[in-house]
Amino acid sequence: MNERTPTLQSKFPAMGTNIFTVMSALAAEKGAVNLGQGFPDFDCDPALVQNVTDAMTSGLNQYPPMTGIAPLREAISAKVEAVYGRRYDPVTEITVTAGATQAIITIILAVVRPGDEVIVLEPCYDSYVPNIELAGGIAVRVPLTPGTFRPDFDKIAAALGSRTRAIVINTPHNPSATVWSRDDMLRLQELLAPTDALLISDEVYEHMVFDGEPHQSATRFPGLAARAFVVSSFGKTYHVTGWKVGYVAAPAVLSAEFRKVHQFNVFTVNTPVQHGLASYMRNPRPYLELPAFYQRKRDLFRDGLKRTRFQLLPSQGTYFQCVGISDVTQLGEVDFCQWLTREVGVAAIPLSAFYAEGFDQRVVRFCFAKKNETLNQALDRLAKL
Repeated sequence: MNERTPTLQSKFPAMGTNIFTVMSALAAEKGAVNLGQGFPDFDCDPALVQNVTDAMTSGLNQYPPMTGIAPLREAISAKVEAVYGRRYDPVTEITVTAGATQAIITIILAVVRPGDEVIVLEPCYDSYVPNIELAGGIAVRVPLTPGTFRPDFDKIAAALGSRTRAIVINTPHNPSATVWSRDDMLRLQELLAPTDALLISDEVYEHMVFDGEPHQSATRFPGLAARAFVVSSFGKTYHVTGWKVGYVAAPAVLSAEFRKVHQFNVFTVNTPVQHGLASYMRNPRPYLELPAFYQRKRDLFRDGLKRTRFQLLPSQGTYFQCVGISDVTQLGEVDFCQWLTREVGVAAIPLSAFYAEGFDQRVVRFCFAKKNETLNQALDRLAKL
């Protein structure tokens, strides 16, 4: 009998293992302090774990509603209204998701059709462009200003056209740690006003904005909120990235389209975790105090880096710190990060990993969402540079 081996044409023939996996494996192999991947090495509040445990032991372990349990959607709606001044109907406009990454791909699959253009601002989170391509869309890459990573609205305006289906923004911004200002958001609102373009606003670091500045959520601006899917993440806010729970807030007509895909994508999200989060959100202090918590870590890390030859870029938000390496090495970003991990014992991420063409501007990113002793250990090693 003749047996035929099936052949498979890859949807992503040029895609290999991502840099985060590579650097984390190298860090583990060399016993390096891993400041590469963006997740905490400290525990969440035990009270949150207890809330989830209580939900499990009380029998809340079966399927929840597709859109998320009502108490959590109500808590999200109340939080958004209290912090940003806009009310979303918890029944029709809030959907609980399996993390922000699932939220983003679901949005794109729901609204992008073959041939549609979606503007992304580089450097950007690595899932955006593959998501657009899976939907048959065309990613239109617009660079943020090199060096400052501020939005270039002239370039954004030039990229907007009749085929533009959406624009993706991310503030506070990963990887650069910059934060969009009120004027930036107003300018975006002005640019989008005469268009049919939707807005995908990735706001997973919303509670990590420093130096007393407020987060300028798209929900604050009526002209943006009316066309926006706003994405956030409990994993980032409550130090539980492995739980993979987030949410999308959007007007009812947009949420309805989102839910059509969501129900056949993951359908729903972990029941006891939802109940635990709903109970935990009754106290706003954990997210209201988060900026000060991470600012202390930022300041500790920046003070230590001043003992090195790195050039410190601003860190206005997120839990990342970018540095220039030109005074430290002649190596490119990727080679330097590998050398730093092997020879110095500290892992970082090259910023070029966040550009489609691997643009090397000799900048690398550290994550300071770590215990103080972890940061001090890394700083002691980096001080030898």
